Formats: sequence, C-alpha cells, structure tokens
Amino acid sequence: MYDQPLFLQTLSRFAAVLPARYDLEAVLTELTESATAVLGLWGSGVTMADDDRLRYMTAEIQASGELERNQEWQQAGPCRDAYETGEVVRVSDVREESARWPEFAATSTRRGVAGVAGIPMRLADKIIGTLNLYSAGPREWSDKDIAVARVLADVATSYVVNASMLRQQEQLSEQLQHALESRVVIEQAKVITAFKNAVTVDQAYRLIRRHARNNNASLRMVAEAIVAVGLHV
Repeated sequence: MYDQPLFLQTLSRFAAVLPARYDLEAVLTELTESATAVLGLWGSGVTMADDDRLRYMTAEIQASGELERNQEWQQAGPCRDAYETGEVVRVSDVREESARWPEFAATSTRRGVAGVAGIPMRLADKIIGTLNLYSAGPREWSDKDIAVARVLADVATSYVVNASMLRQQEQLSEQLQHALESRVVIEQAKVITAFKNAVTVDQAYRLIRRHARNNNASLRMVAEAIVAVGLHV
C-alpha cells in the first residue's frame, strides 16, 4: 500500500524543482529516496541506458547501491529485462529466480531483499532506463504499486530529458558566444590589415584568409595574432 499524501507531496516538490537548474544525479537520488518512502520499500534506484548498457545513476550511499552495481556489472536482472522488453517486470520473491539471474539473486538474498520490480523509463517509443524497486520481504506488486511507480518513472524521465535540453542550450550559447567573439576579432584584424597594406577591408579579409589557409590555421587564430602581436599578412 502506498502513502498517498506523501506521493502527492513528492509530485508537488519535484514539479517545482524541474524548471530550475539542478544536479541530475542528486535529483534522481532524491527521487528514488522518495519512491522508497512512498511505496514502503527497502530501497530503489535508477539505471540509465548508455550504448545499450545500463549504468547505475543514483548515489553510492543508497542501500540499493550494491544491487544496482550488480545489475550494471552483470547486465542481467529484472531491471535489465524491463529495459530490454519495455515491460514492467514484477518479481514477488527473487530467491525463487536463482536459475534466471543467479548473481543478482544471490546478492539480493545476502542483502535481505526479496521483492523486486523494474519499471521502464519511456521517452516516446524509446526506453532510456529503468526505475528499480526493492522490497525486504516477498511482495505481490499490486497494480496500484505499479501505477505509482510508473508516475515516478515518468518524473525521472522528465528530469533526464530536461537536463539534456539544458546542456544543449548551454552548448548552443557557448557556440554563439564563440562565433560572436571570433567575428569581433576578425573585424578588428581586417581594419588593421587594410590600414597597414593600404587596401580595402574586403581585400584585407582575403589576405587574412589566404594567410590562414597557407599556414593551416583558423581565421580566428590569424586575426588574434594580427590584433594582439601585430602579425603582418
């Protein structure tokens, strides 16, 4: 049985954080801690796909860390199956699945975990990772449990996608700034070269470009040399 008031508080809190800047690993760690509390779990975690391999994304200090690492190393377990099939994987008692996932079952048993569920993190038609749930005792995962877990998996997906978009925006801003700075220094170099050679600005640009090509250098490098150290072309 899940904690409905805590679930609603969790959704409200994470909706407020999404528009702000955030550390993705820290947010995913906090989200899995919330999932653990909402669903009354032993622990939970997030693994993300990287070149078709699942990578452990949540903090090492979490109780579930060893189980997450085991599935990353072995690339086998209920969460790997959830990623590959795109379907929720529910395991009531992993001790009964030792033939299916021997290493994972052994680690789970040693850590006192029995119930496991893997929830695919879906972006359109692509699975980008999984939300992984761990119960200390055997657990018959109810449809309500899974519905709550799906919502939390969607929240995790939103944070991953938003972080990617923020990085793309930052990269674009950096590229535009670099282009602007290059344009400024090239314009300065054109004026200096035109004055030194008593030619037009267009002719000066052709001189700078020819020098760059002859010396296998970028236009910006040549322009910076003209402006900073008086290179004559």
